[in-house]
Amino acid sequence: MKIDRKRIKKKLVGCISAIAVTVCSFSLNTQGSQLQYWPQGPEVQSSAAIVMELSTGLILYEKNIHDVHYPASITKILTTLLAVENSTMDEVVTFSKDSVFNTEGSGIARDVGEEMTMEQCLYAVMLASANECAYAVAEHVAGDIQSFVDMMNERCAALGCKNTHFNNCNGLPDEQHYTSVYDMALIAREAYSNETFRIICGTKTYTIPFTNKHEDEETFLQNHHQMLYPYRTREHLYDYCLGGKTGYTLAANSTLVTYAEKDGMTLVCVVMDAPGSGHYEDTRALLDFCFDNFKKMNVSENEETYGNQEEEKSGNFNNSQPFVSLDQEGSVILPVTAEFKDADSQIIYDYAGKDVLGSIQYTYSDRIVGRADIVATGAQIDQFQFHEGEEVFGDNHQVEETESMIPPKEKKVFQITPGLIFTVIAGLLILVILIFIIRKLADNFYRIKRKFMMHHKVKTPYKEIKKNKRFGRKNR
Repeated sequence: MKIDRKRIKKKLVGCISAIAVTVCSFSLNTQGSQLQYWPQGPEVQSSAAIVMELSTGLILYEKNIHDVHYPASITKILTTLLAVENSTMDEVVTFSKDSVFNTEGSGIARDVGEEMTMEQCLYAVMLASANECAYAVAEHVAGDIQSFVDMMNERCAALGCKNTHFNNCNGLPDEQHYTSVYDMALIAREAYSNETFRIICGTKTYTIPFTNKHEDEETFLQNHHQMLYPYRTREHLYDYCLGGKTGYTLAANSTLVTYAEKDGMTLVCVVMDAPGSGHYEDTRALLDFCFDNFKKMNVSENEETYGNQEEEKSGNFNNSQPFVSLDQEGSVILPVTAEFKDADSQIIYDYAGKDVLGSIQYTYSDRIVGRADIVATGAQIDQFQFHEGEEVFGDNHQVEETESMIPPKEKKVFQITPGLIFTVIAGLLILVILIFIIRKLADNFYRIKRKFMMHHKVKTPYKEIKKNKRFGRKNR
């Protein structure tokens, strides 16, 4: 049997090539997954936890984020937000009998008929977690508790909460009062966008002055969030903490919402159903993890693909301004090992507003990590004048107005007289004669030159020999 070596060699080369392609493809895929690596967070004690970046809404860490739990007093974040949005801080809140006797747990011992300003009540709600103050605020804003609860649930639905139903304004135990850490992060993010809320939740201490029922003493409040203020202990203080809200009931265990900022990146961390002081330990571990493994990058400072290209400038067109620009506040959140160019981008047009024409959306590791709006600058085309008082661009009214502002010029009259006609004809005749003379001179140039040379014959250095006519011979 004859072996076809060429055929065997061809098959061998094909197999080797196939193996090489497979290995290369695996290598490229591996490299791609490394470029899109997303850091994995630590294990925590809490049953559910989330860390969200506030400017983008990007989730940096998640654990059971849609599971339902009792929120306890972190409910008061929404209560405070609705009060801030629907009242003024100098409004007087009067404590009803229900606000005093239908609440239990934490409070500042208010009396029926006591009067405080809305500002004083909200500081008591957020710093001291005063349940009776939250009740009085809700009655003042909505007229009754049920109406306020309806406002709470409507606002949650508008924010996109899917696993939330509130049944009171202070977070006391109720089977119909529940939420998830994801929904609570949405609420906390919305609340922090309000400046008044930010000031209240970030305040460490506050003093309520004398009231009509407490005429002899002021009420000193301390923020119960131990990462912000050393309430009872300094053990949990956190340098980057901006504020937040604590919560605890037997049914809910410890719950905690914490705002923190470092290197321009602001985070909100929510933990629920944490044992003992585990809510502080988990929050610290999660915030440290996120600050160490992620960074915030401004889009307008790093974007090159969609950057505004400077147009050539010349003449009067060198003052033109771009008609669109990127929002200066747009940002992306990326792992510290990634570069801005590693994120994928696309222009989308479903985010349009009054001055927003669209947006650039950035994705990394199958996550939307940020966006930047494309906004109209309002720039107008510079009006270029070809003649004084006459514009190419602009409406007719502007042109007429410009012309009316220019003083009228004296009209010049050009008159034709017989003397002018004689001068023009004489000039033309002289021009024709000159042309005739020049042409004649050109035609007889060589003849004239020869005659001129004959009259000015050059003398020879040799003596001319002349004939002697007398003797018929030459003499020298």
